[in-house]
Amino acid sequence: MSATRSATKQAPARRPNPLELFVWEGKDKRGVVMKGEQAAKNANMLRAELRRQGITPGTVKPKGKPLFGGAGKRITPRDIAIFSRQIATMMKSGVPIVTSLEIMAGGQKNQKMKNLINTIRSDLESGSSMHEALSKHPVQFDELYRNLVKAGESAGVLETVLDTVASYKENIESLKGKIKKALFYPATVIAVAILVSAILLIFVVPQFQKTFESFGAELPAFTLMIIAASDFMIKWWWLVLFLVVGTIIGFIMAKNRSPAFAHFLDRMMLKIPVVGQILHNSAIARFSRTLAVTFKAGVPLVEALDTVAGATGNVVYEQAVRRIRDDVAVGYQLNMSMKQVNLFPHMVIQMTAIGEEAGALDTMLFKVAEFYEEEVNNAVDALSSLLEPLIMVVLGVVVGSMVIGMYLPIFKLAATI
Repeated sequence: MSATRSATKQAPARRPNPLELFVWEGKDKRGVVMKGEQAAKNANMLRAELRRQGITPGTVKPKGKPLFGGAGKRITPRDIAIFSRQIATMMKSGVPIVTSLEIMAGGQKNQKMKNLINTIRSDLESGSSMHEALSKHPVQFDELYRNLVKAGESAGVLETVLDTVASYKENIESLKGKIKKALFYPATVIAVAILVSAILLIFVVPQFQKTFESFGAELPAFTLMIIAASDFMIKWWWLVLFLVVGTIIGFIMAKNRSPAFAHFLDRMMLKIPVVGQILHNSAIARFSRTLAVTFKAGVPLVEALDTVAGATGNVVYEQAVRRIRDDVAVGYQLNMSMKQVNLFPHMVIQMTAIGEEAGALDTMLFKVAEFYEEEVNNAVDALSSLLEPLIMVVLGVVVGSMVIGMYLPIFKLAATI
């Protein structure tokens, strides 16, 4: 509460001018040349601030934008997780929220993130609440984040809620990283295998083909098949590339624009052996942790479920959570509603029932989240260990088959000599 009050006390009558980044150079009291960059409303105010710090300002000018990447790299969910942890730590240490934001902005290397923090700070100085300031940036701060901050401000426990949000964001980003690791590695190796095969068919096989023509002998069927594939790739490579790129773009557009296709795809992903179980456990972990965090922050259960639905990361679970929300809204217990959708394991339902009976729903859901996050970690490690030799075998078979197909005529010729 004290941090929030300190932000509102500094509110001027009018909204301050947006801050601009300046590069400055000056000398301290010992005559040592010092350089730096700092955000300020204008150059004169920055010069006054430097003099207050004991620095005689020399050059003060707006920071120029580089030719490429002038806006800075994009703001990632990991940046928001780090932002949440930093502000929570400083506020719990008693640093006023506006001062915390000023310190954080000064240490940012990502210009977009620095601008975002300065904008939030400017809104707080003009009298906005933290929730109102964050609501102007819905892309970076989703509905769940904003609702939690709003609940924390209403209850006067913003520091505690921000600490909880920081832990939540860190856990969710760690879980996302594990899932991406499980899916990215095999996809990358398969893409490399396809690229190597295309290079062999377009550049290497034609060289062997010229040699085979000089033999004047009948070629094995397997070699003829590889030569036919090479001829096709040389003639129609542009069509193959167009079809591959077009398929990927069409797939992404269909997933983003068609709820029915997205639902079908997510349902099929859940049925893939091993990977499907990882996605199941991941969705349950995200559901449990998100609901625990929102419920602990004081958000009503029905409203919390509405927010949680979009945080599961899977359309199938999202629709199931919305059904649960509708049932809870008309008076059903949460555990009974979860049982009806037929997606949650018996253990999760029982833990939820115990939490509801004991009045410790958030505690039980945190335990469920920790259990399933550990399950995801173990499954990803096991999948990686299983896939490494399997992918090497597949890569060896694809490339090895082409090499053998090219050398078969040579072996056949050598046998006849």
